[in-house]
Amino acid sequence: MKKTVVITGGTRGIGLGMAKEFLSRGHNVVITGTSEESVARGLKDIGENSNVIGVPCLVENTDSIEKVWDKAIERFSTVDVWINNAGAATSRNGLEELSYDEITRTIDTNLTGTILATRIVSARMLKQGSGQIYMFEGFGSNGQLQKGISVYGSTKRALRYFTAAAANEFKDTPIVIGSISPGIVTTDLLLRSSKSSEKDWEKAKKVLNVLADRAEVVTPWLVDEVLKNNKNGAKIAWLTTIKVLGRLIFGRLFCKKQVIDDWEREQAENHS
Repeated sequence: MKKTVVITGGTRGIGLGMAKEFLSRGHNVVITGTSEESVARGLKDIGENSNVIGVPCLVENTDSIEKVWDKAIERFSTVDVWINNAGAATSRNGLEELSYDEITRTIDTNLTGTILATRIVSARMLKQGSGQIYMFEGFGSNGQLQKGISVYGSTKRALRYFTAAAANEFKDTPIVIGSISPGIVTTDLLLRSSKSSEKDWEKAKKVLNVLADRAEVVTPWLVDEVLKNNKNGAKIAWLTTIKVLGRLIFGRLFCKKQVIDDWEREQAENHS
């Protein structure tokens, strides 16, 4: 059955990769970005396709979220899946050095925006009789600690609770709530949130080269899992604990991955 999927933050990175995968399977897609320019870039990257539209959206603004829903209904008549993918991160500076704008932008995008979107979208999905809403997990969701990621990690930790709470609230309804955990994926957000200094970055790359994956590797699997899921409270996780242990133990010995190095080189070539 053909579905209509809304992906916030769908103009680049994992969101854009998932948009392409949904489209390649014949589904309708609505991507959002923070500006007309970012939406235009995302649509240009996707190419000519009558099954996709783009709508500017600031997820912390309720009018903006409602506009996305209305545009999706106007074009495709229904919204079957809503993926709260829009994300932001602070710099890797110490907490005492972060600006007010950095902190509020990260919280507003990752946490407030997701909660507001879920409130608005769930009400409309209840009226249409069905729908699925997914939250994106990230570093900190499981309580893991690392310097420089206090604010970002706190939003993701809070989102895990919110996802479970929302799934509980809607367990006796036609709404399905779930989470998506893509693992460590080579995106601009990963680079911005990991690169505090050249020395630290070189150290981090040794681990990231083993654990990270390209978006085009992860997104086909994520999309297939979303499409076949009908379980409320489902957790769609790419980089499981077993997979992490396997890569850490065997990856360094037998498979010398250079995922981050290759991605950095491509990014430099694209911007040269």
